[in-house]
Amino acid sequence: MTSTDTRDVIRVGSRKSELALKQTKYVIECLKEYHPTKEFQIITMSTKGDKILDKSLPKIGEKSLFTEELELALESGRVDFVVHSLKDLPTSLPEGMALGAILKREDPRDAVVMSKKYKNKTLSTLPEGSVIGTSSLRRSAQLARNMPHLKVENIRGNLNTRLRKLDDENGPFAAIILAAAGLKRMNWENRISQVIFITSLYKILI
Repeated sequence: MTSTDTRDVIRVGSRKSELALKQTKYVIECLKEYHPTKEFQIITMSTKGDKILDKSLPKIGEKSLFTEELELALESGRVDFVVHSLKDLPTSLPEGMALGAILKREDPRDAVVMSKKYKNKTLSTLPEGSVIGTSSLRRSAQLARNMPHLKVENIRGNLNTRLRKLDDENGPFAAIILAAAGLKRMNWENRISQVIFITSLYKILI
């Protein structure tokens, strides 16, 4: 890149999913408030976590499943910065990389999205043996401890894919658990059947 390109065109790395692009575009909007003359170019890529959908995340057994390809692009100079969900980052960042900024916190709670059959139910009132979809070990463990009448099964894919699996009338899921923040970012608050409050599921040690 020329020095002019470096000053005027900022290349931003992002995953390809609709939610990831929404978040990346939001970051760019925030930056443009302070740098209105800058031009931003989004460069998308798929990660290993996006491609391997037939295994649960713990069974894949690797770190940086949703970040490594973007980190390599940053390291090689293909992009100037990348946008991640903080939960996807490894506990130790690659050498030479740092968190440049963190957005104002969105709703940190989990949300329950019910299938049409159970749209008027909550987790506690679902029939015994109802299948709940999640790819999160934390959510699985909390459900097993606090809602033992429910059955937890792995569900993979981006937000759109998981909702399609839930809406499949022949599918196994009575409900799925997703991040409320992602649903709100997509303007899909109407899909939220129940917000999980701290007192109803989580165990916090102080």
